[in-house]
Amino acid sequence: MQERLQKILSRHGAASRRQAEQLIEAGRVTVNGQTASLGQSADDEIDVIAVDGAALSSPPEHVYLMLNKPRGFIVTMKDDQGRRTAAELVADCGVRVFPVGRLDYFSEGLLLFTNDGAFADRMMHPHGEIEKEYLVWVSGYTEGAEQRMTQPIEIDGKKTKPAKVRLLNQDGAVAQLQVILSEGRNRQVRRLCEAAGMKTTRLCRVREGTLRLGNLPTGKWRYLHLDEIGGFLQKNA
Repeated sequence: MQERLQKILSRHGAASRRQAEQLIEAGRVTVNGQTASLGQSADDEIDVIAVDGAALSSPPEHVYLMLNKPRGFIVTMKDDQGRRTAAELVADCGVRVFPVGRLDYFSEGLLLFTNDGAFADRMMHPHGEIEKEYLVWVSGYTEGAEQRMTQPIEIDGKKTKPAKVRLLNQDGAVAQLQVILSEGRNRQVRRLCEAAGMKTTRLCRVREGTLRLGNLPTGKWRYLHLDEIGGFLQKNA
């Protein structure tokens, strides 16, 4: 049956649909030896579809992981600049998995990996409104800065949704904040801090929806159990 390539790649665990579009646009996907184009369809039962020269295998059993990402790791499958990737830290899980969402190079904390493209799309969809909670350490704090951070700002030409911000600790101009977002725009937490006159010195994501980082050591990963992600999977159905 003919399907869009990004849907096929997602079902086979090669990437989420959004990531699959990027792979196609980068010329890394071929169909029967020919470079694929965005919007192209294929039949995975007849056509030979490959990513970076490796043919797709049968759809694998779905796997879901949580990584406590350290600072200094980029969230991508490979990096042309030779930087360490978060994918390297979960390479020993035994199957090819890809990151769900993003966490910038200098940020740390909860990062999900899976080979279930539908699950990844659900978690990353802008209308999903899955809460993400961060602990943020800042310098340049002034009274009322946490209230200023709740105000929407413009990112890529679009206003953000209001954030929930709470002051946890303060020592002069140094403070620790709890920030909860219902969307995941590019460097949103850092930009909110900047808009409130502060500089982020450390940022750690500790929760996505009902999934909590807990006491998972930095740089380590663990499998997620079905009872932890059952609600998200039901929404994918």
